[in-house]
Amino acid sequence: MISTLPSPANLAENGIRLAIRDLQAQLVEWRRILHQRPELGFKEHITAEFIHQKLASWGIDHQVAVATTGIVACIQGRRPGPVLGIRADMDALPIQEQNPVPYRSLHDGVMHACGHDGHVTIALGTAYYLSQHRDDFAGTVKIIFQPAEEGPGGAKPMIEAGALQNPDVEAMIGLHLWNNLPLGTIGVRSGPLMAATEFFHCTITGKGGHGAIPHQTVDSIVVGAQVVNALQTIVARNIDPLKAAVVTIGEFHAGSAVNVIADSARISGTVRYFDRAYSDYFEPRLNQIIGGVCQSHGATYQLDYTHLYPPVVNDPAMAELVRSVAMAVVETPAGVVPECQTMGGEDMSFFLEAVPGCYFFLGAANADKGLAYPHPHPRFDFAETALAAGVEIFARCVETYCQAS
Repeated sequence: MISTLPSPANLAENGIRLAIRDLQAQLVEWRRILHQRPELGFKEHITAEFIHQKLASWGIDHQVAVATTGIVACIQGRRPGPVLGIRADMDALPIQEQNPVPYRSLHDGVMHACGHDGHVTIALGTAYYLSQHRDDFAGTVKIIFQPAEEGPGGAKPMIEAGALQNPDVEAMIGLHLWNNLPLGTIGVRSGPLMAATEFFHCTITGKGGHGAIPHQTVDSIVVGAQVVNALQTIVARNIDPLKAAVVTIGEFHAGSAVNVIADSARISGTVRYFDRAYSDYFEPRLNQIIGGVCQSHGATYQLDYTHLYPPVVNDPAMAELVRSVAMAVVETPAGVVPECQTMGGEDMSFFLEAVPGCYFFLGAANADKGLAYPHPHPRFDFAETALAAGVEIFARCVETYCQAS
């Protein structure tokens, strides 16, 4: 069980209740243990075992090995009522940590560079608090510890494995620690919050030859360069200018000698957008443009296109629930940031397509302490004071949504 620990003085000035402030030192300890042992998607065995041991010691019912490494915990209130889901992602990234801290990653080439160690910690703290305060809410809270958010995606497999069933989840909430916002702020908005994530890889095949005899070749680099430029017209000339979208080329590989015309070129990139109406638009448009450019030069191509995650779209009523709760925690209207969209992607989107819900950003940057590196920088770290704030927000959301009557 958790012992009562002294609360940091800087937590006494916000809207965090004493019982959660007393958890802060324990939250930091858990987070640092998790931070030292990061694991990639669907390989979160150490993390899952850590979660399992905590839940078991608190007497919380839970399922393990859901969609490989996922865990689903159920906490019953004292009376029947609605079912609210809380999601926390568990996986890390293939990054070598550069932070000179005693809790730096012990796993070479793997790092919690996006805050998922904090997400797991906040969810564990919420589970413990709710298990000790069942009189404060009715119904059931399902806490979903999800693998592989960073790829290839664990939300959809967990849904397919029944994570939202028995009992059926009626609404979902989740948070992302966010170094684009300072500590003490919360980003929450109705509607689209994060973009759809789609990837493509295109191989253009021409005809190689000597750089001094170009008329005997089909220069794949020239074709590829025109393709790169032409793809930018999709957003500039095909997308409603009042709607946001991005087509980014992140890779262009071709050639192996300065005097040889390459016979093939490989171009890879990503597509992002907020409006679900575009979910079937970009792939055929890329085929049209790439095919047209290649045909005009006598080249051929192969396009491999992946629809990874749909956009994260918040339900208006659930967003208002989170916003009202946040106002009580940050204690100032300026602390709630409504315009906090990002073209980053998140597979929380699959949960929000299945049930109404809200995903929000919890400000975690403290530039004065060097805790403001962006996601996912090798020096990424966050202000751990945000951990107790996250537990408080989740607890208040539960108490408000699952009102004890």
